[in-house]
Amino acid sequence: MSKTEMVSPQEALAGREQAIELDGVHAVNGSNYLQAPAAGMEIAYFALGCYWGAERLFWQQEGVITTAVGFAGGYTPNPTYEEVCTGLTGHAETVKVVYDPSVISYRQLLACFFEQHDPTQGMRQGGDIGTQYRSVIFAVDEQQASIAKQAQLAYQEALKGEGLAKAISTEIVDFDVFYYAELDHQQYLHKNPDGYCGLGGLGVCLPPWLQQEP
Repeated sequence: MSKTEMVSPQEALAGREQAIELDGVHAVNGSNYLQAPAAGMEIAYFALGCYWGAERLFWQQEGVITTAVGFAGGYTPNPTYEEVCTGLTGHAETVKVVYDPSVISYRQLLACFFEQHDPTQGMRQGGDIGTQYRSVIFAVDEQQASIAKQAQLAYQEALKGEGLAKAISTEIVDFDVFYYAELDHQQYLHKNPDGYCGLGGLGVCLPPWLQQEP
């Protein structure tokens, strides 16, 4: 089976009941990414290619409290990174983002998402090929889903305005479950400053009005 073809639930790897053990300490800011968000904080999940660079993108944003990398959108419970790389789990490499909506809005996070990767490439991102690298927004509620759809339509129009006749392949789906990746993958580019980062946008921005709260 091609790595760009989604595995079926019946063909997916079995996985395991035991979750990966982590200390939860964010290597950049010392926050605990395993804890539930504090009162007033909100959470978002994005998949935009290799999660090393994607996580760094979000932890650098003012108002982001903590981040973590892991897997979502597939079938295999508690997968390992090696299992996800086979394409037989159905998961996408995903970043968990806990943020303060009084400092940075969900719309502004969506601007980072759309502007900093290529959301038109389907089951790949640059040289990273496979279903694990697909572009996905995992909406935790109806409000996030509505805003994400609005942002996607606006970005599609922005691409057309720049003469880029590319259809956005980003999936907008309901969030289900997030499995944390192994410790050495958490905040990887902080621990390995010269490590690989394949993140790259198209040079097109969302319209400023969309980044404002209604």
